[in-house]
Amino acid sequence: MAVRDARLPIGPPVPDPPADGRGARWLFFGAGVLLFAICAAATFAHGASVAAMPMVDDPTMSVARLQVPGGSGWAAVASFTGMWLVMMVAMMLPSLLPSLWRYREALHRFDGARPQRWIMLMGLAYFAVWVLFGLATYPVVALATVAGSGLPVLARSAPLVVGTVVALAGFLQFSRWKARHLAYCRAAPGQHPDPLPDGAASAWRAGWRLGRHCVCACAGLTASLLALGCMDLRAMAAVTGAITVERLAPGGQAGRRVVGALAIAAGTWLITRALGGGA
Repeated sequence: MAVRDARLPIGPPVPDPPADGRGARWLFFGAGVLLFAICAAATFAHGASVAAMPMVDDPTMSVARLQVPGGSGWAAVASFTGMWLVMMVAMMLPSLLPSLWRYREALHRFDGARPQRWIMLMGLAYFAVWVLFGLATYPVVALATVAGSGLPVLARSAPLVVGTVVALAGFLQFSRWKARHLAYCRAAPGQHPDPLPDGAASAWRAGWRLGRHCVCACAGLTASLLALGCMDLRAMAAVTGAITVERLAPGGQAGRRVVGALAIAAGTWLITRALGGGA
């Protein structure tokens, strides 16, 4: 079942809507691009402010970039959660918008109703999954930051750990587990067993399922981002590009294999460099 699901195609493209629907397409993608631009700008500004903060003694230690300003206790959790949500919107929206549009078109053809409210609920549920995932990773982020700044031994081993995580993420790209979750994310409406949303509850469940599969499909790439530094703008751009390519590129799931090969090569280079084989 996993192999069959993994080979699900994206499906035929959704036909162009009638002329009176082209305005809705422009409005939908225009609003999406605007939201992406706002979140990307906010993420860039936050990343620049974190990069300018004094870190640990070794400025090359990637784990130091996991530091999140915003006080302590619940204030720090709230600061991290807000930053995480904005960052996830900026990273995931390029690959999510086409999926939401396909759902919108399928809903419109299915019952002729106005599907905007269901699509909005699906998007909210999708990013709610990512928020919960971010909250689950926060203790790891906080522990890595504290340990890296207080224990020189861990600080010295951090580059080796980072390279290992990136390489393992590359190998995960070739797994059936990855292929199965990615197939769900790539599938067009009607290709996976979930019914099309026809109400608030079912729309929320559809977004929740899509978010859950997305989190699983992106597990390795997200781990790489956390290891490299979740406020490292270059790492964020690379991971965003990788996710978008493997979700939207034609040719089945070849994109995930290309991403995997590149991640293995990058991880190997980082490990070699950490062991003294590079500059």
